[in-house]
Amino acid sequence: MSANPLNSAGQRAVEVRRSSRRRRTVSAYREGDRTIVLIPARMSADEERRWIDVMLDKLAAQESKRMLGDGELAERAARLSQQYLGGRARPATVRWVTNQNTRWGSCTPAESSIRLSHRLRGMPEYVVDYVLLHELAHLLVPGHGPRFWQLLEVYPRTERARGYLEGVVAADRLPHGPGTPDE
Repeated sequence: MSANPLNSAGQRAVEVRRSSRRRRTVSAYREGDRTIVLIPARMSADEERRWIDVMLDKLAAQESKRMLGDGELAERAARLSQQYLGGRARPATVRWVTNQNTRWGSCTPAESSIRLSHRLRGMPEYVVDYVLLHELAHLLVPGHGPRFWQLLEVYPRTERARGYLEGVVAADRLPHGPGTPDE
């Protein structure tokens, strides 16, 4: 059994429990402020690390499917602003919208308002957090210049979230003709 304390980004601790009776299956669940990952005892350290990432993503996706309301989204924005931007980004409103089909989110700095596309619902939590943090950063820096990207460097899953979103966009562009399975 091993446990990791909360990291500097304030992420939940992960406790790995190995079992000699467990042969092939891996499972995970939340227990208070920790994530418990159950793995076979024979698993290597590399396999353990890979499975932890897989299971954390799986749990995050399940939790993200819960329909977050606008109030919860605003609370999440406040937490992310505090954690990654020193609390400097303070949106007046944060809400889900259904009229954004070509962008993941938008920000109007003059009104301090942030809108996230409903298409993000059901995506892993780290992806939603990245888009929300991206829009929060626009409250501090309007464009996409070097200062803007420096603000996002502090989020540890920026590259992964961007890759996930690029994959979703690429999948949407695939032909869905005869013989191609539809969604």
